[in-house]
Amino acid sequence: MRPPELPPMNPTRLALLAALFALLVPLTAEAAPPPASAPEVGKGPVTKLPLPRYASLKTNRVNLREGPSKDHRTLWVFQREGLPVEIVAEFETWRRIRDSEGTEGWVLHSLLSGRRTAVVIPPSGERADAAKATVPLNARADEQSGEQARLQPGVIGSVKSCTGTWCRLVVPLPDKRGDVDGYIRQSRLWGVYPDERVE
Repeated sequence: MRPPELPPMNPTRLALLAALFALLVPLTAEAAPPPASAPEVGKGPVTKLPLPRYASLKTNRVNLREGPSKDHRTLWVFQREGLPVEIVAEFETWRRIRDSEGTEGWVLHSLLSGRRTAVVIPPSGERADAAKATVPLNARADEQSGEQARLQPGVIGSVKSCTGTWCRLVVPLPDKRGDVDGYIRQSRLWGVYPDERVE
């Protein structure tokens, strides 16, 4: 059975509908929201600061959470003020961080400091607990200068400057005996990027 035939459309009415349609198309196009702009590569969406970047823990107790809210479970509790961490993501008041051992999670931004610190790492291929794994802290940015101290892997110091090859590091001595100030190969630190300049 054939469907019934529609009566032919009046040419004037057809022209009117076409004109009306032509007017409506630009209006709907203008009403559509503009496409979302892509975030800048290498910039935090909240702070517009570089990502990744280094920071340090501001207090002796920092909860590392599974996600960016206090409703997420605590994965780890850091108990070392000044520990260097790498900020790898941002979400509102939360920052996703990574420590020198590769552990990642979310912390409140208020628990982080922009103060640059670094942790001494053992020479490549050497065991961290071996006596030979100590790293020299030199009097000047020169292998031939005298040693101020020999630092064990895991020691944390404040980064004062870096040239891309050497960093000036200030390390607090135990028992409040003051600080030791010297220069260390940048490659022996976690908390500064290779070739990064810090002023």
